[in-house]
Order: sequence, then structure tokens, then C-alpha cells
Amino acid sequence: MAETFLFNIAQIVLGKIGTLAYGEASLVWGVHHDLQRLERTLSNVRAVLLDAEEKQVHNHALRVWLGQLKDVFSKAEDVLDEFECEALRKQVVKTCGSTSRKVRRFFSSSNSLAFRIRMAHKIKEIREKLDEIAADKIKFHCLVENVVDRRIVHKREMTHSFVNTSDVIGRDVDKEKIIEHLLMHPGDGEHCRSVSVVPIVGIGGLGKTTLAKLVFNDERVAQHFQMRLWVCVSNDFDLKILMTKIIKSAFHENVNDLDPDQLQTRLRATLNDQKFLLVLDDVWNEDRSKWIELTDLLRGGAHGSKIMVTTRSNSIAAMVETVPTYKLEGLPQQDCLALFVKWAFKERLERKYPNLMEIATEIVRKCGGVPLAVRTLGSLLFSKTDERDWIFVRDNEIWKLKQKEDDILPALKLSYDQMPSYLKQCFACCAIFPKDYEFESIELIHIWMAHDLLRSPDENQELEDIGMQYINELCSRSFFQDFEDYGQIYVFKLHDLAHDLALFVAKGECLTIQPGAQNIAGAQRARHLSFLTSESDFPDQALFPNFENLRTIYFPIEGLGPYNESLLRRCVLNFKCLRVLDLSDSTFDVLPQTIGKMKHLRILDISRNLKIKRLPDSICKLQNLQVLSVNNCVELEELPRDMGNLISLRLLHLTTKQSFLRETGIGSLRSLRVLVVTQCNNLASLFELQLLTNLRSLKIESCENLKSLPHGIMNLTALQHLIISNCKKFDMSVEGEENQYLGLNLQILRLEKLPKLAALPPWLQSATTLQTIQIEGCTNFAALPEWFINLRSLQKLSISRCPKLLSLPDGMDHLTSLEELRIVSCPGLYPETGADLSKIAHIPCVKVLYADY
Repeated sequence: MAETFLFNIAQIVLGKIGTLAYGEASLVWGVHHDLQRLERTLSNVRAVLLDAEEKQVHNHALRVWLGQLKDVFSKAEDVLDEFECEALRKQVVKTCGSTSRKVRRFFSSSNSLAFRIRMAHKIKEIREKLDEIAADKIKFHCLVENVVDRRIVHKREMTHSFVNTSDVIGRDVDKEKIIEHLLMHPGDGEHCRSVSVVPIVGIGGLGKTTLAKLVFNDERVAQHFQMRLWVCVSNDFDLKILMTKIIKSAFHENVNDLDPDQLQTRLRATLNDQKFLLVLDDVWNEDRSKWIELTDLLRGGAHGSKIMVTTRSNSIAAMVETVPTYKLEGLPQQDCLALFVKWAFKERLERKYPNLMEIATEIVRKCGGVPLAVRTLGSLLFSKTDERDWIFVRDNEIWKLKQKEDDILPALKLSYDQMPSYLKQCFACCAIFPKDYEFESIELIHIWMAHDLLRSPDENQELEDIGMQYINELCSRSFFQDFEDYGQIYVFKLHDLAHDLALFVAKGECLTIQPGAQNIAGAQRARHLSFLTSESDFPDQALFPNFENLRTIYFPIEGLGPYNESLLRRCVLNFKCLRVLDLSDSTFDVLPQTIGKMKHLRILDISRNLKIKRLPDSICKLQNLQVLSVNNCVELEELPRDMGNLISLRLLHLTTKQSFLRETGIGSLRSLRVLVVTQCNNLASLFELQLLTNLRSLKIESCENLKSLPHGIMNLTALQHLIISNCKKFDMSVEGEENQYLGLNLQILRLEKLPKLAALPPWLQSATTLQTIQIEGCTNFAALPEWFINLRSLQKLSISRCPKLLSLPDGMDHLTSLEELRIVSCPGLYPETGADLSKIAHIPCVKVLYADY
């Protein structure tokens, strides 16, 4: 099914060819003529791809043809990327090498003549293969030419009210009935069991998880149970994994390194004599012995403890129940229509379109009471007022598919089919991650970026902003849920049925290694490899096929990483075209020099390796590298001196024992957008930042000897997010500046656990663009300055655990954009009474708490 976004792959390849073919480099390298011929052939093929993608479902020969095209496109993309690598290498040599013999030696492995001959041969080979496959196009006479993907997204304003469980329609009665079961006292029909089980069963998309969350977060439930735990189970009912998740839900700590016996001891101690509610969401296990094993471990809880299970399977519900299963039914037609209207129209606008409301009634009826289907189709039709669009949805053939317990929800498939090709490919990438994975927006965006999936007609638009638009689009189609806004990043999840769809459309592209996997042969075409197990559980190396198309290796579960260097050696030797290499939580102590040969690499993650002491110098040969994460590598003694050669680097997350970073070259990384410096306890000062003119986010965390910001911060006019956290000696001063006016464009400022901070520094008054300020745990912070009232763009102000703050400044009413004021655990500040009351009367949302929650 990965051929459904072949049009977008063709667009990407054509873009690369166009950039190369009409530049001087193609003439120098002697491939100009072949590139132009390749471009013509590819353009002719692209013209029928949109139609071919839609018709392949019913035509096996067409599917085979598209698969052949896809293989050639992949090879073409790799070859074109080699030209890009060479161009970047020459750029580094030109910039640094003219004055440095060392740099010329460092990059001397490339021979220009040999490169020309090799690449000319590869281009010719690809062109001939594409010509051969393209000639078969005449066999498919029915294909219609269309060079523009007209499927567009009608964007809704990005708000998160639609994922708020308080906005759920039509589930109040269900919620009350389940709460009644949970609050039932032992002896009231439960035979005095210490732990009883309440199953909720229903087909996918009915809202079982949403209902469970409504119950879980109800105040009566919170008061009744001493401990509430939430675990998403999904397909893998592995006892060790479940114990780990339960403990993590209780204490938010990583216990992946504990063996099963230690986990059992820890779990029993956690639950001992506690009246708990444990939600096991999305259970698929039908093995009763595994269920008994788990419940035996949970019997130490106090009488009245409950387990709430959500599942699509009646047989599983019957196996686990100790009280009658709660069978969740579909929503009534009236509630479904109300939900549809909420998603399809702006508020009250449905009254203007009675003709569309008639069609809406018929569409909703076909959804069978499934809220996810209703919501998805409402999103699909949002802001569309052409009756033909609505009739297309109502009369679509997809409704002939009946949803079964394990089927793809037809409404989701229909929404997917209507996506632009570029968005389909980005959505399919989500199959790399396991069910219930908590995505961070920046992580997903960088993966899309690494695979060249982010495109915009505006050449000046930042790739990170394009990626955020894509996330918003997928959210508006109901594929993403549980959004949390942390200012500079979003955190969210993929609905479990949307995850099923991602696996379906990425079939053959994404391969997941589960615990206990024995043989993964037959998957040679896989492009993305994801490990949900420790490397100690890997299949024998001989069982691995030669993944010649592999682009991604990922360890998405924190705490589970490569066990030794065998995987790394395999990557360097065999997987030459890798774009993403995740080695997080690894335990090897040496990164080999041969890592420098992985010239296509865009993401390298070595975070949380507790043994590695040095990075090889050859890492600085990775001119395509966009993301480098070496955070929490607490034994890392120093960074290579030539980091400045990583001219494509956009995100750097580092931990090092160095006292100074001036000699590393980081200060010349002009492409850098995000810099995170964490756990650098020896660091006395930062390097000069003035050349980082594209830096948008700077975070400094747990650097106990760092006192101030460097003078160069005054040049960072692109900086939007500044976060300083847990730095004992940091006072927010700028080296060499006294009351200097800085032309900053900050939007978000977060200051946390800075005991030396007594007031906001004067240089911040120039940041009149600030929208969010958060000050937390700054025990000596005593006052907001008079100039604070000039921050007229400020929308959110949060102050917590600042005991010396006694008042708010006069003139707070000048902050007319301020929408939210949050004050927590500031005992000297009582803004709801006294003189401060009039200062904040204009603010729509004021929250004052006298203890942390």
C-alpha cells in the first residue's frame, strides 16, 4: 500500500533533479544531459501516478508496476543525494580548507574524477531502468493524466478544545453506570474480592478509551482510590513490559533496567495495601494463563481495588470479568449529528446550509453510531460548502466495507484517501512507532525532514513550521489526539485505529521487531526498522536480510536500546543509505570512526548512553546531519573540535564534561535552529553565539556552574524560545552588558529553579514580543520590574513557588493581551484580595492555588 504516495516521491525526486540539472555542478560532473532525459521520463510517468494510485486497489498488474517504479525512485533519490553530499563537502572545504591544510586532509577521501565517472554511470543506469518501466505505461490504457494533486486541506484554527474529554457528547449515562460499579464497596455483590475487574467492550472507534478517561478523571473516582494507574496494553501482553508500565504510571520513573524478579518485588511494594484503580486500555490478549499471572501480582492491593479493562473482544471481556461486562453501544443519531455539526461547521454556521444538513443526516446514519467515524468525516468536510463534496462522501464506495473487530474504520480510510499525497506519506511514517506512543512534535517533524517530506511553495518558510502545519492538518482530520501544548512543542498520540491504518498503508515499508522475534526474512523492501525490544532479544544476525532500502533504525521505547556494537557495525557496513540512526539508551563505549562513511545520515541520536567518553572526529564528516543528540551522555569528556563542519545541523542536544565550548566550532553552526545544553556541570561559560543567526530555541538545563549568557545573545534576532532551568549560579545577566538594549524577538520565556534570580534582568525589557512567561521555583525572586507592564504582547503569565514575591507591579491593566494569569504556591501573594485585585480584574482567566497540584 506504500505505493499510494508514489506521486509525492516523484515530486521529491523531480525537485532534486531540477535543482541539480540546471545548476553548474551538473555540467562540471558531466551528467547534465542524462539528468534532463531522466527528468522528462519521470515527468511523463508522474502525470498518471495520481490516477494509478487510486486504481491499483482493483488491478494487481498496476500494483506491480507501481512497486517497480517505487524501487527506481528510491535508487534515484539516493544517487541525487550523493550529489548533494558532494556539494556540501566542497562547501566545507571551500569555507575552511583554503586556510587549513588539516581540513583538506580530513576530506581528502573524495576523488573528483572517480566521483564523476561513478555518478555518471549510476545516473545512466537509473535512466535506462526508468525508461524500461515507463514503456509499460501503455498497457494501462485507462490511466488519466493529472500533474496536480488537487486534494487540499481546509485548515481549521488550531485549538485543542476538541480533544478535551469534557466536550464528549452523549456518554453521561455510560459514565455514571461505570462509576457506580467502581465505587461499589466490597461485599456489595463482588464476593469480597480484593481486586475486581470491570470490562468495557465495543468495536473500535466507539470511544471506549475516551469513556475510560472520563471515569478515570472524575473527582469522585479520584477521591475514592488512593492510587490511579493507566496502562495502554495493545497487542503485546508481555508481563515484564506491563509491570514496567504500571510502576512508571505510579512513580514516573524509568525501571527498564530491572529484571522480572526485581520488577515483581517493586510492583508488590507499590500496590501493597493501597486501594487502587488500574486501567488496562486496549487489551488483545486471549491467553488466560497470562491474565492470571498478572492478576496474581495485583492481589496485594486493598479491598475495593478495581481493574478497568477496555477491549474490542467479547471473549476477552468474558475471560477477565468479575462483574458483568459493560457493552458500549453506538451513539444515538441525534448525538451523532450534534457531534458531526461541531466538527464540520464553525459555530452556528450550519443554519446557513440546510441543504448540507440534509446530506449530513444521511452521512451520519452511515457511521453506525461510531463517534470516531462521525468526527473524522466532519473534519473532512470542515469549511467545504460545495454540495458535490458532501455527496461524494455520502455515496462513496467505501461504505460497502463493513467494519469488523479488526478492520480499518471506513471513515478513516476515506479521510486518508482524500489527503494530499505529501500528507499521506508523512502519516505513514507514524507506523514506525508503537501504539499509544507519546509523540513530541519536534521529533516527528525531524523524521519527516530527514526523509525530505516537508515541502512548501514558499521557499522562505522554515521546515519546522511546515512540519507543524502538517501536524495541525493531521490533527484536524482526527488522526492525532490527546494534545498537550508545552509552548515550543506539542505532545500527542495517534488514535489506535489511526495506528492500524498507518500500519496498513505503510505495509512493506515499516517493519517492527517485537520481543521474541525469530525470523524477519522476506522483508528486504522495508525502509523503516523499529525495535520494541532490547538488542539482547534480537534475532541472530544470520536471520537479518540485507535491507538495501533501509532508511530508518529506531528504538522508540525509552530505556530499550542497542546492547552492544554489533548493530552499529551492521549499520555502517550494510546500510549505506540510512537517514535516521537511533542509538539512544545504548551501552557501548565506543562509536567507530567508520560512522563518518554514513554520508546520507540526517539524524544521529546517542542520548542516554552512560559509557561513551568521546565522539570520533569522523562524525564531523556528516555534512547532511540535521539532528545530533548526545544529551545525558554523562561520561562524555569532550566534543570533537571540528563540529563547525556540520553545516546542515539544525538541532544539537548536548551533554559534556568540558568547562569551555569555544574550541568546538559550535558557535559557527549557522543552520542551527535548536540548541539544548543539559547536565554540563563543569561548564563555566557558553561559547559566543553571534553567528547562530537562525537559532530559534535555546534551552540551558542543569548546568550548575554556568552564571550568565554570552554577549553574543544580542545578535540572535531569530530567537523565539529561551528556557533556563535548574542552574544554581545563573542570574540571567549577559556578559559584558549593563542595561544593554537587545533587539530580541522572544515569544516564550521559561525560568525554573534559579535560586540566584532576584528579578528579571533589564535587557529583557526590549523583548516586547513576549507572549508567555513562566517563572517557577525561583526562591529569591522578589519583584516584577516596573517596565514589565510594557510587554503588551504578553498572553500568559505563570508564577509558582516564588515565596519572596509579595506584589504585582502597578499598571498591570496595561497588559491588555494578557488572557491567563496563574499563581501557585506564592504565600506572600494574594491577588484575589487587597491592592492587587484591581490590577488583574481585566484578565479573563485567573488561577490562584496555594499548593502544587
